[in-house]
Amino acid sequence: MQNFETQQDEQLWQLAKKRAAFKKSVISYVLVNTFLVSIWYFTYSDYFWPKWCMLGWGIGLFLQYINAYHCNTFFSAEDEYQKLKQNQ
Repeated sequence: MQNFETQQDEQLWQLAKKRAAFKKSVISYVLVNTFLVSIWYFTYSDYFWPKWCMLGWGIGLFLQYINAYHCNTFFSAEDEYQKLKQNQ
């Protein structure tokens, strides 16, 4: 029983790390892209070039969000066990 609890604590710790890293990434995304949009605005450029940075980084940020908040049970052995148990 002790080993199972230790394993669960380790899984929760890894999930907490992923979620904290995601929050840091969101803050970085907002700050850097605000800076890039400011550069674009003050250089009076007609072409909105920061959109490429926002799009590329945004896709990565979305994937990080999915990994941190929605994929933690997708590969869960416990969930698969419960499904198999219910189907018997």
